[in-house]
Amino acid sequence: MRISRVAARVGWLMGALLILAGCQNPQYLQVSPELTQNVPRVGNGQSVTVNVVDGRESDVLGTRDGVEMSTSTITVEAHTLIPQLQAQAEAALTRMGFSPTTQSAQGRPSLTLTLTQLDYQESDAQLILDEAFLIARMRAVVENQNTIYTGKYTSKRTQSYALTPDAEKNTKMVSELLSDVLNRTFSDPQIGNLLAR
Repeated sequence: MRISRVAARVGWLMGALLILAGCQNPQYLQVSPELTQNVPRVGNGQSVTVNVVDGRESDVLGTRDGVEMSTSTITVEAHTLIPQLQAQAEAALTRMGFSPTTQSAQGRPSLTLTLTQLDYQESDAQLILDEAFLIARMRAVVENQNTIYTGKYTSKRTQSYALTPDAEKNTKMVSELLSDVLNRTFSDPQIGNLLAR
C-alpha cells in the first residue's frame, strides 16, 4: 500500500513536470487568415498594384507566460504569414472588380498593406482565469492620380482560459485576429473608391 502511494505521488509529480515543460516550449504558428467580409464591387477590371509588407519589429508575438525572457515564445514567421496576407489582399481586389498584380507601373493605382503590429500578451491581472490579450494593426496606403489615402485598422481580442492554450488554439486565435483586421481594412470604402477613380 505504501509503495503504491509513493508510486502515485511520483507519477503525479512527473505528469506535472511534463505539463510545465510543455508550457516552456516555443510555438511556431502556421496561421491561415481569411477575408470573410463582403466587399463592394467598384472596379471595372482596372489593374491595381498590391503589395503586403511586414512592418513588425519581430516575428515573435509574445510569450505564453508573460515573462519577457521566457522560452515559451509564440512566433509567426514573416515568410509564411506575408504570402497568406498577400493572397487574401489579391482575392479581395478581385472580388472588388480589379485585376491585382504585384508589378508596379507608372500611372497604375496601387495599394500597399503593412502589418505594423501583431502581439500576444499575457494579462498581469490577478484573476481566477488567466487572460491573453491579442492585437493586430494594419496600415493601408492607396495611391491613384496623385492622390494618397492612408487608413489604419486595429483588431483586438481578450481570451480567458484555465489551461495555457496549445499551438492549435493559439493558431486559431491569431488566424481569427488577422481575419478580422483584414475585414476591417477592406470594409473601408475609401480604398475601393480611390482605386476605381
